[in-house]
Amino acid sequence: MRGVVSPVACDGIVSVKPSCHPLPAAGSRANSFIMPFVAKDNSYMINKILNRETPDRIVYAPNYWQWFAHHANHGILPDEIKDCADQLEMIRRLGLDVFSRNIYCDQRRAWFGGLAEERWDGVEATGEEEQCGGDLLFRKIYRTRSGELTERLKYIFEESTLVQEEFLVDDYMNQLPVFREFVSGRRWSFDADRYRAEQEKVGPDGVVIAGELHSPLKMLHFLANPVQTTYMLVDREDEVREICALHEEAQLDLVRQMAEAGVRVMMAMDNLDSTFHPPRYVEQYSASFYQRAAEICHRHGALFFIHACGNQKANLSLISSLGVDGLEGVAYPPLGDTQLDEAFAMTHDSFIITGGISGIETGNLKSRDEVFRYVEDLFNRVRPYANRFVLSASCNTSVDAKWETLVHFRDAWRELGSLTVEKE
Repeated sequence: MRGVVSPVACDGIVSVKPSCHPLPAAGSRANSFIMPFVAKDNSYMINKILNRETPDRIVYAPNYWQWFAHHANHGILPDEIKDCADQLEMIRRLGLDVFSRNIYCDQRRAWFGGLAEERWDGVEATGEEEQCGGDLLFRKIYRTRSGELTERLKYIFEESTLVQEEFLVDDYMNQLPVFREFVSGRRWSFDADRYRAEQEKVGPDGVVIAGELHSPLKMLHFLANPVQTTYMLVDREDEVREICALHEEAQLDLVRQMAEAGVRVMMAMDNLDSTFHPPRYVEQYSASFYQRAAEICHRHGALFFIHACGNQKANLSLISSLGVDGLEGVAYPPLGDTQLDEAFAMTHDSFIITGGISGIETGNLKSRDEVFRYVEDLFNRVRPYANRFVLSASCNTSVDAKWETLVHFRDAWRELGSLTVEKE
């Protein structure tokens, strides 16, 4: 996950919050920024999807998180959104929907999260932060009874992305006892007040996803890197399996906290690419977490999603069988290995899929006509599944994407996305 990697409507009349002033009306379609569908508010449309009911139109909830941060931090926001303070205001300016797990996340300090805080038992956790030009350097130190673990991260200003420079575990043959104590001593506390405040801020524009979770396998990837994880699972399988079980219980405790706080949708930020999450590993190290998390969510009327980039075909049937409600960010080839309509056909008839626009599309589709043709073909493919499809990024919007291209996608959605059957 390197680099991670709406309008306010009332009775169909759209207004924009004062901090992001509406643009003047213009004659050309490409410059008409405040003409979304005349319909009920955006959260109504998204809740139709969450209830697996067909909305009046296709829901379009893009992820502009990194794109907006990059353009704002470098002073290159287009004139049309130069007065917008954040991603949420940009989404509102374009008249789009909010179905987001990073609307509240600090793009400089984390790939995801912000609603849950780590708490420790038997672990002394300290951190250092250093500004180096525009870059931010982070060093985190964890001391247990058996020793010390350190990790280093760097936010690269020029690229507007956070990278891992030093993983917590880099010598697993000698560090597993300390690593076990680290995982055993870590829990999370959910900030329900912050969640409610963020949802209130979004208001009728959509739904805030609590993207605070990650599976045991993804935990190993985060802390030991995917390559070393593979060796660990071969050389020290029993010990690593025990560590994974400790993480699973801690994360399920967080799932319960979020569900009891009234979170409607939560997500595991696993980047569920079968290159790194092959089915055998998913079955052995993540399936139990996914299934139990989904069960907890369903008992409380919530939905459980997994973030998915890259190749999905090998895992789709398995993930669907675990009771998971949906995947975020499914991409067409070449970034993925399945078409969206194929993905729908391989999953249960309540399975929600978001995606359809990757960096390939925003980079290669240059003209309005090219974008419209792509969107028309996509909508034709997914229209039979319109009750469980959200048009969105797969998995983010590249910082290189042109503003004009983003507007073309918005215009194509607005013109082609109606699902209302006209009566004769």
